[in-house]
This record gives sequence, C-alpha cells and structure tokens, in this order.
Amino acid sequence: MKYIEEFQDPELAGKLLEDIHATVTRPWALMEVCGGQTHSIIRHGIDQLLPEEVELIHGPGCPVCVTPLELIDKALEIASRPGVIFCSFGDMLRVPGTGRDLFQVRAEGGDVRVVYSPLDALALARENPDREVVFFGIGFETTAPPNAMAVHLAAREGLRNFSLLVSHVRVPPAIEAIMNAPHCRVRAFLAAGHVCSVMGTEEYPELAERHRVPIVVTGFEPLDILEGIRRAVRQLEAGRATVENAYQRAVVPQGNPAARAMLDEVFTTTDRGWRGIGVIPDSGWRLAPRFGEFDAEHRFSVTGITTREPAACRSGEVLQGLLKPHECEAFGTTCTPRTPLGATMVSSEGACAAYYLYRRLGGTTSAPLEASTVD
Repeated sequence: MKYIEEFQDPELAGKLLEDIHATVTRPWALMEVCGGQTHSIIRHGIDQLLPEEVELIHGPGCPVCVTPLELIDKALEIASRPGVIFCSFGDMLRVPGTGRDLFQVRAEGGDVRVVYSPLDALALARENPDREVVFFGIGFETTAPPNAMAVHLAAREGLRNFSLLVSHVRVPPAIEAIMNAPHCRVRAFLAAGHVCSVMGTEEYPELAERHRVPIVVTGFEPLDILEGIRRAVRQLEAGRATVENAYQRAVVPQGNPAARAMLDEVFTTTDRGWRGIGVIPDSGWRLAPRFGEFDAEHRFSVTGITTREPAACRSGEVLQGLLKPHECEAFGTTCTPRTPLGATMVSSEGACAAYYLYRRLGGTTSAPLEASTVD
C-alpha cells in the first residue's frame, strides 16, 4: 500500500490495516484529540490507507490553537509594557492577536524571549530582580505540571517579580462539549497518550459510558495510531463503548501521582474559553487563591481588551471537526504559515499547518514542502 514503506514496521502496519479493513462494515467517524496525532496521520497518509468507511476528524487538541484571542491580546499588552521580560515557547510568537503578534511586539522594542521551560523564566526572574518576568503558561494537562512547579518554586523562594499568564485547558470537558454539540458525528475518540501519562485514565470511563463512545488511549507513532484505530473500530462494530489503553508503555490508570499532586496544590479548575469554540465549563485551570499573587492577569490589571477574529478565518470550524483545512477558502492562498489568519496555521500541532506542510491541498497527498517554506 502507498506510504507503508515509511512505517517503522511495514509488516505489522499491513496486518493492522488488514484487520481494520476486514472488521469495518459501516461508516464510522473517529476523532483524534491531539494535534501531534493529527500531524502524524497527515504526514504518513494514515487517513488515506484506511477503508473509506473510517473517517478521521481532527479535534481541538492543539494547545496553541485553542488559546483564546482575548488572552493573546492580554499577552501582547503585558509584553509591551516597560520593565517586563515576557517569556514564551517559540510557537506562540507568531500566533495572531487582534492586529499583531508577539514577534511584532519584540520588533517594536518589547523584551520578548523564547524559553524552553518555565524554569528558564524563573531563572530570569532570579537574575533580574528589578524586572517583572512573565511566563505564558499554555497547554493541556501535559505542560501544566512544570508550570505549576515554577509557581511553587517562586512562592517558596519569595520571587515576587515572577508571574504566570495562565491558559491551561483540560481534555475530558472538551470531549463532553464535543459530544453535546448538536452536529456531532464523532463515534469514538483516540485519547492523547501524553495527557493520560500525567492524568491517568480515571476520568474517561464515565464519559465513554454516558455517551456510548469508545475511547482508546493512543500514542503518536504511526503504528500506535493504527492500533488505536483498530481497537476503536472493533469496539464500534461490536457495539461496545469502553476505555482501552493502547499506550501502556507510557500510561497507567492513576497517571503520575507527583504531577497530579502539584497540579492540585497550585491550580484550581475553572471555566475556560477555547479559541474558535467558546467557553467550556470546568475545562481549564487557574491559580489557586493562595498563589493568586503570581497571576499575571491580576498583577498587570489587563482590562478593556476587545478582540476581533479575521472574518475570513474558519479555524473555529476546523477545531470543532466541522471542516477540513483544505475546505476553507483562505487555505493556502491568503492564509499560509508565513501569513496566517489563525492559530491552526501557525502552530506546529495545528491541523491547517499539517495540511499545508504535507501538501494536503484538496484531499490528495504529495511530497512535503521544503522546510524553508514553513517557519
């Protein structure tokens, strides 16, 4: 089959695909939650190797993509202020806010720095006691524990010039919102293995039972994804809806107890807005009251922010699985990685970026674009 020689174990990949083709008897729509899984699927043409009855819907599992526009604009406002060192992971710098991005703020004189860990930002706070150091804390359950640790250490050391701009979101409430949406076509989920390596699988059985939807915890390599799809299709065809762990080399039911304890200490759950989707109840974290002084939103009193999404951008529909990226009129024309309209074209985990990078321009796949064309 096409692309199968790219797999780590072509023979095993062939057996998994044969099983899927032999098992499926009717149409099923599966959603991979994680943007990293989306990129693996598109890069290796996995969706094109599947029987036509199995459709993969790309979910809102890109942390950069779902960070609300309002919070991006707050980040821009804080980063523009004198005396502030604003720290972020690199993929946030090109995410468009209302009219500009963090790269532009840096070009205008703002001290915006790319770091590889919140602990790097904490080190900057120690080295610059006369400056305010702010770390942009985004992401799902995977990145939340180190950000919680940074706040914990700042409190323990008395670093009052460090703060966190928090935009953490949680997967289970998002699954709940997707299943409750009026036009939902999803019949099974591939859950993100790295999220479950932190949080475990204890929140998923209730979701699976209530919505009669199989949830298979899946890794990120092509064979992992094929195995997740195989198990989900087998459940659907058998009329079952349970949680299966197909990523046991990294995931145990209880997750990482130390990481979860740190999250429970530093954060508390809250309603959170998702870019392109809206507010999902209890879908995020905010700093617990005892750590409230480290909340950058409160420290800098960022208010009066008005946001405006580009009218031509349909990334919200992409994030909800209602639209494939190449079905957007702006895709690949007015919206490219160099001139993005929305975060799904910017992020290394965004579905639009995956379709552009691997030339999935209209349902077909050809060779990837040269690396120099995508920043």
